[in-house]
Amino acid sequence: MKWIVGLGNPGSNYAKTRHNIGFMALDRLASRHNISITQNKCKALIGEGNIGGVKTVLIKPMTYMNLSGESVRAYMDFYKVNLEDLIVVYDDMDTEIGKVRLRYQGSAGGHNGIKSIIQHTGTQQFNRVRMGISRPDPGHAIVDYVLSTFMKKEKEALEQTIEQTCDALEYSLTNTFEQTMAKFNG
Repeated sequence: MKWIVGLGNPGSNYAKTRHNIGFMALDRLASRHNISITQNKCKALIGEGNIGGVKTVLIKPMTYMNLSGESVRAYMDFYKVNLEDLIVVYDDMDTEIGKVRLRYQGSAGGHNGIKSIIQHTGTQQFNRVRMGISRPDPGHAIVDYVLSTFMKKEKEALEQTIEQTCDALEYSLTNTFEQTMAKFNG
């Protein structure tokens, strides 16, 4: 079984913001495979299904970004799942919009959701898909930027990022994460 955690903030006022691109990707993946992410468990909304013959659980923590690790830990403890089977999907300012970067370890890089997951799992070693949202213009506050919606001119690049993320996630379920990185980090 694989489990994929998309990071974001709950509530309609955050739905289309840059910080919620992880939720957007999980919603698209769920839509591709007729999975309903509606079960309320482990401080998260959860959907279970079969993707490419692999039992897969899609998880959207409802703890707000900064506390995402609470939901990940609760799921780990309750279902006794392995960290090797986890993939975290989240927004990354150091990656250009329209692109994704896959990694299997590393620091939080200033991302509070990842920082929380590292704190609650006790390790920096877990698979990640970093979805590009680009950096704000100089002088623009980072918190305002990540909580802002995408501009119309970014719509095509946003779609590309979401589709590429879903393709990478699907590929990763039947290939190693190293093979997935080699294919999608391009």
